[in-house]
Amino acid sequence: MSLTRTFARWLLGAALVFTGTAHLTFAREAFVAQVPSWLPIPVDVTVVASGVVEIALGLALLVLGRWRVAVGWIVAAFFVAIFPGNIEQFVRGTDAFGLDTDLARGIRLLFQPVLVVWALWSTGAWKAWRARRRDC
Repeated sequence: MSLTRTFARWLLGAALVFTGTAHLTFAREAFVAQVPSWLPIPVDVTVVASGVVEIALGLALLVLGRWRVAVGWIVAAFFVAIFPGNIEQFVRGTDAFGLDTDLARGIRLLFQPVLVVWALWSTGAWKAWRARRRDC
């Protein structure tokens, strides 16, 4: 694993730990704005649970280097799973995280696939998948 990929994995892990902590503390209200209205789970439960999951995933990226490929796929799946929250914020036009225009919220939507690619690239998950397909 290259130093660049390792650094990128650690940076993503630290960002997830920070964001997960924000879910549970100072940015709780902002995260409430992203919970889809159609979700059949109480909003606060969703915010707390997703924060705990983000912290766990971030720590996994930081300390479980041996299982980084599996963790990469799980983190990428998590980013896909939370995407409806970003869509909900855009559709409802909810201001949160400094995103106070449709343009800003729309640009944020475009960043979600970048996070998925970041998780897969920085953990070597994409490379491992391609190598496995090539060997079959």
